[in-house]
Amino acid sequence: MIEQAVAAFVQEAQEILSELEDLILGLEEQHDQKTVDAVFRGLHTVKGSGAMFGYTVLAHFTHHFENAFELVRAGDLPIDRNLIDLSLEARDLMVRFLALGGDGPESEALSQSRETGQLIDRIQSLTLSAKPTVSASDPSTTRMETDEAMERFSIRFKPLPESLRNGMRPDLLLRELNELGAVDVRFEGADLHDLTELDPTEAYLTWVIVVETTAGRAAVEDVFIFADDADLLIEAADPQSQTPTDPEQIGPNLGAADEPAARPPTRVESKTENIRVASSRLDDMMDSIGELVIAQARLDAVSERLGDSTLDAVVEEVGRLVLGLRDATLSIRMLPIETVFGKFRRVVRDLSQELGKDVRLVTRGGETEVDKNVIDCIGDPLVHMIRNSIDHGIETAEARTAAGKPNQGIVRLSARQEGGEIIIAIEDNGGGLQTDAIRRKAIDRGLIEAEDDLSERDLQNLIFEPGFSTAETVSSVSGRGVGMDAVRSTIDSLGGSIDVVSREGQGTRVTLRLPVTMAIIDGLRVRLGASIYVIPLSAVEECVEMDAAETGRTSGRSVLQIREHVVPYLPLDRIFGLPPSEETRRRVVVVCVGGQRIGLVVDDILGQGQTVIKSLSAYHRDLPGLGGATILGDGRVAIIIDVATLVRWAESRHSETLSKVA
Repeated sequence: MIEQAVAAFVQEAQEILSELEDLILGLEEQHDQKTVDAVFRGLHTVKGSGAMFGYTVLAHFTHHFENAFELVRAGDLPIDRNLIDLSLEARDLMVRFLALGGDGPESEALSQSRETGQLIDRIQSLTLSAKPTVSASDPSTTRMETDEAMERFSIRFKPLPESLRNGMRPDLLLRELNELGAVDVRFEGADLHDLTELDPTEAYLTWVIVVETTAGRAAVEDVFIFADDADLLIEAADPQSQTPTDPEQIGPNLGAADEPAARPPTRVESKTENIRVASSRLDDMMDSIGELVIAQARLDAVSERLGDSTLDAVVEEVGRLVLGLRDATLSIRMLPIETVFGKFRRVVRDLSQELGKDVRLVTRGGETEVDKNVIDCIGDPLVHMIRNSIDHGIETAEARTAAGKPNQGIVRLSARQEGGEIIIAIEDNGGGLQTDAIRRKAIDRGLIEAEDDLSERDLQNLIFEPGFSTAETVSSVSGRGVGMDAVRSTIDSLGGSIDVVSREGQGTRVTLRLPVTMAIIDGLRVRLGASIYVIPLSAVEECVEMDAAETGRTSGRSVLQIREHVVPYLPLDRIFGLPPSEETRRRVVVVCVGGQRIGLVVDDILGQGQTVIKSLSAYHRDLPGLGGATILGDGRVAIIIDVATLVRWAESRHSETLSKVA
């Protein structure tokens, strides 16, 4: 039980420290008192709970950090760049203390390190210089102001009997209260039994406490933040009530206990609307839903074969319930993309300082929800593209002034949902991509021939080729050409696509199109010979019938005239090495890859439906164009086509590239 309590503290502290970074960065943009209070409360919580759960080294360091923000709350310490820098460094050190797992040799070594000592000295130097001085000429004024800010609170605190076994330390709670001001403590022992019947691992006492403090009610409540299950009452006390004893004279008064009177609870006792669930349990649930979807597809096939109207009605009802259960389960796994966006404010701030550039990050659409598995994968690609925008895209202040631009560069990060896709855009107002330099580099690398006539957009998309970089020098940030190809590989593995558009001198926009979820997708089932394949419906634009003349073509340019557009196409049977199709009338599934419309020729289109994605074996998962597999209602296995990877692989294998044809 104690281990569970410690694990809960660690998780809560991680969330607080993550939020602290956002709050501190927010103070740099706007000096808001509510944000200051939130920072102080977070620090106070980590300090008090850390001491309670065996993270006393963390708590000791946090105490120095908390002192600084106590002065900020009082208006005695100004918020400036120095404070923000120091706060971010202190927050990072708290993260390291937490990661070391509580008090131990490593935590002690870090606390005694020169780095920690210097940071504490800098914090103390800041707080000592900011503490208000007391005027010796008019001490009465200072005393009067102190009295006006002083508040008295009456606290009744009765832990649950099992709370001691769960790691609660009432003595540490009292120590925290003692730090807030003068405290008087008494005990009520109405629940005490004969000494021979007492269990030393259970709590029996009710604590009756009066505290006089200038810290305010919120600070008193924060002391008990991890005692939510206790019977707790905090009330403002009558100023004429019993005066607290000296803080150093805290002690029990067992003889003065009266029977506690009935009272209404002050803390919220309704059931919480949120519960913590391990992500592995959600994954298991999603796997079970996937199997249920497959079973439901088999049931559909059986019902269709039997042709029983009564069974059809039941199957239809089951299908509706399965669809609702699927959507509900998927919604549980959805997280706002702001959980990723929020981390980039620190990245932009640190990198702009390192490079000596004034860059601001603007985000929009952070409330857009994405599957947690997608969120887990896109953090690194987004960081790399943001770093590229700041390093290569945003010019120096001198260059921007010469170009008639404002000194401050802007990186915009936005997200929105379109159908079953999430559209993420990273845009900067920098110098843009230099297509001439890209072309020269591509020719030198042998990626294109000197006589090749590529569009500006095709040239810009060459930055995703492995090892490609136009940087003249290699910096600590970028320039080695090992990043953008990895970004594209990650996006491809998620079943998404990536596209870049740039205007020289004006800026660059990189657009990612990602599936909302990676577990169950809507797919279009197609037939090639006797085999069934699935094309993700999010990539499909339309389906058309192939002209009979094109069906019989054995040579020449593979293009179709679809209304006013010319669309290149790929016969999938030839791409997959299957025997030539004997169908006289075939179908074309028009998909969009990197902003380009491409046709995939199949024998027939069977329909659409829910598709449960299953991983391929280790022998097949690296084959180009294969994005997984699924089980059909009749038990057969169908391959899910990775459209983007398949098209690029086909282009690389054929001399007549699709980009030329388009």
